[in-house]
Amino acid sequence: MATLLLRLQGPMQSWGTTSRFDERDTQLEPSKSGVLGLVCAALGRDRSEPVDDLAALRMGVRIDREGVLMRDYQTATGVLIASGKPDHNRTVVSPRYYLSDAVFLVGLEGERRLLAQIQQALLTPHWPLALGRKAFVPGQPVALVDALQEADLRSALLGWPSLLDKPAASQRLLLEDAAEGSVRLDQPVAPFIERRFGPRFVKQEVIHAPHPTDA
Repeated sequence: MATLLLRLQGPMQSWGTTSRFDERDTQLEPSKSGVLGLVCAALGRDRSEPVDDLAALRMGVRIDREGVLMRDYQTATGVLIASGKPDHNRTVVSPRYYLSDAVFLVGLEGERRLLAQIQQALLTPHWPLALGRKAFVPGQPVALVDALQEADLRSALLGWPSLLDKPAASQRLLLEDAAEGSVRLDQPVAPFIERRFGPRFVKQEVIHAPHPTDA
């Protein structure tokens, strides 16, 4: 089993999983549906194409720097009303949540050949990459040198050097689990154009950096 590591770092990121109507949420760390959407953009895979092979990958996240949760507002006119027609006299205010200055190391565990294809695509993406929304571009390359590891998901995430010059004293680690943990509704179960997602389990732990006197 192999693991591919990705760097998700930028001024703004948004990883919504429960957005409804005018409000757009974000999780505090990348969603699986969002990460696989980024991978599809790199591969040039259309929203109508199947994603079963990508959805079967096991995902983990190491939070190197927690983002600051922010909110702004956007307005729109000409929104559809109950009749199905646009109302050009109505302005809708839409709250949008996002993370500022977050840094994540994401791991995808699975079959090596597929991960190698993804790594090559991230180096030369077919379409522009975004961190949850099209306007939120990466501040650093998503692809990392030698990021395809012959290691399980947890070992690969813990073994990779910090993405920060000054690592935090502790980091959260989230690992997808087959049977237990908190539930995330971000598992793609159909092509992205259908916007259908199922549940998956995620376990969280806190990793403490060794104190100098512990060495």
